[in-house]
Amino acid sequence: MMACIVSPLRFTPSLSHLSSTRVRFGPKPSPTAPSRLGFNSMSQPASEANPDTSKPETPDVLVQYVVLRRDLIDTWPVGSVVTQGCHASVAAIWSHKDDPHTLQYCSPENIDSMHKVTLEVKGEPQILNLSEKLKAGGIEHKLWIEQPENFPTCLATKPYPKSMVSSYFKKLKLCK
Repeated sequence: MMACIVSPLRFTPSLSHLSSTRVRFGPKPSPTAPSRLGFNSMSQPASEANPDTSKPETPDVLVQYVVLRRDLIDTWPVGSVVTQGCHASVAAIWSHKDDPHTLQYCSPENIDSMHKVTLEVKGEPQILNLSEKLKAGGIEHKLWIEQPENFPTCLATKPYPKSMVSSYFKKLKLCK
């Protein structure tokens, strides 16, 4: 059993049953204090998030779009809908595993800084319509068809430079 002492300034878990070492965590850092991740970034190191550095940024980031159905978000358990998006994302990447953009997106240098945008459409007619528009535009994607029910739940693109695909998604809302 692990005993914990909690105060507003310090959290001290007791690991005495494992060893004689105690771990102490100090107060939370100030939101204005620099950290390893920088001021405004959850996925970029401080050197990339800090505008004072002279390191050039990638002009066109690779991104994968995932689009979920709002009607399912409102009626299914959230974990089930997230799982559908994961299926589509993995299937889109695996189906295009030899594509240069996919190789770059999944490369060891980029694996910890993937960019995904998760959006929503109203329901089945809208996801089918979006899939048709993407096909017509030559945008490779995976429309995930849930089995054995045999109906579309979501879609995901293969990784693309954002400038190549963002126009197809500009009217959609971020999934919340």
